[in-house]
Amino acid sequence: MKLDCMTKGKVKISMYKYIDKMLSELPTDMNRSSKTSAARHIFNINPDVKKLPDATAQTFHHLVAKLLYLSRCTRQDIQMAVAFLCTRVQAPEDSCNTCVPLMSLH
Repeated sequence: MKLDCMTKGKVKISMYKYIDKMLSELPTDMNRSSKTSAARHIFNINPDVKKLPDATAQTFHHLVAKLLYLSRCTRQDIQMAVAFLCTRVQAPEDSCNTCVPLMSLH
């Protein structure tokens, strides 16, 4: 986290290195971009969908935790989508694998 106090009376907080590191950790099948951090389809839940394998589910959980930290510290604009992802970490569905890239981080 970088704190910039160069402007009198203002503090600029940025986490570009954190974001870059998180993006570099994305598996190749999650490494995409999106125009919005809150696409409508991520809120559609299909109870019959296949669950993620354990290793991928752990990666998903890890990335969602990082997104939660990021959204609380500097990126309030992604809080709604991150809040939804937090509801999916206990039993992530195969479709969740496509949700993390929806966070327009840069």
